[in-house]
Amino acid sequence: MYLILFSVFACLSTCHGVVEKDENQDHCDLLKQWLKSSSVSVELRKNGFHREVVTTVDLRPGGMRFVKVLLVHRWPRGVYVDPFQLASLSGQHNWQTLLDSAIDLEVPAHKTSGFVIYVYPSYDALPPTLLKVTVPIHGRYHEPSFVGEAFTSVDLEAPDLLLRTDNCTEVKSIMPHAAVDAPCTVNNLSTCQWFQIQCQKDLGPISLPIPVGDGSLEATICGSTLLVTIISCMALSKHMWKHRII
Repeated sequence: MYLILFSVFACLSTCHGVVEKDENQDHCDLLKQWLKSSSVSVELRKNGFHREVVTTVDLRPGGMRFVKVLLVHRWPRGVYVDPFQLASLSGQHNWQTLLDSAIDLEVPAHKTSGFVIYVYPSYDALPPTLLKVTVPIHGRYHEPSFVGEAFTSVDLEAPDLLLRTDNCTEVKSIMPHAAVDAPCTVNNLSTCQWFQIQCQKDLGPISLPIPVGDGSLEATICGSTLLVTIISCMALSKHMWKHRII
C-alpha cells in the first residue's frame, strides 16, 4: 500500500515539474519574441536650452500580461534633468523615474559628469502596444570657445529598452540578447536580471546644439566691466561727498 502511494506521489511531482518547466519555457519563448520584434524611436522637441526628449517604444506582439518594461537613459554631462520636475511629471503620466545619482542644477558642463535615469512605465492590465515617455532636459553652460564657434554639440544616445518576466530566468533561453542587472522597481530595493533588445542599426545619436560664449572677447569684457565698475564707484563717491551722505 505504501509503495503504491509513494509511486503516485512521485509521478505527480514529476508531472508538476514537467508542466512548470514547459510554462517557463513558453514564457521565455514569448519574451524572446518581444525582444526580437520590439523597437525604440527618439525625437527631440523644442528649442534652446530647454528641450524634450520623446521616446516611443513599440512593443510587439501585444497581449503579454507578465512582461515588465524598463527604459535606461544614459545622459552626457552636457545636459541635466530637474528631479523635482520629473517627480511632478511622474504624477501626471504613467511612468516613474529613478536617478542613479544626485543632480546639481548649477554646475557647468566641464565640472560635472554624466548620469543615468531608469524609467518604469506603469499600467494596470496589459502593457499598451505603444509607450510614449517625454523627459524634459536642460542644456548646461559650457566653457567659451576660443576659435570663434557659437555652438557646441552634445550627442544624446537613444535609451536602452530592457524587458523581463518573473517566469523566465534562463539566460541561455534568451540568447543572443544580453542580460543586464538593473533595479527591479523604482523603489531601488533590489536588483533584477533584465534582457536588452538588440541594437537598432538605424538608431544613431541625436545632436543637441548648445550656444557657447566667445572666449576671444574675455579680455575685452573683463576690461570693460572693470572700467565701468571704477567709473560707477567714482561717480557714487562724488555724489555722496557732495551731499554729505555718510
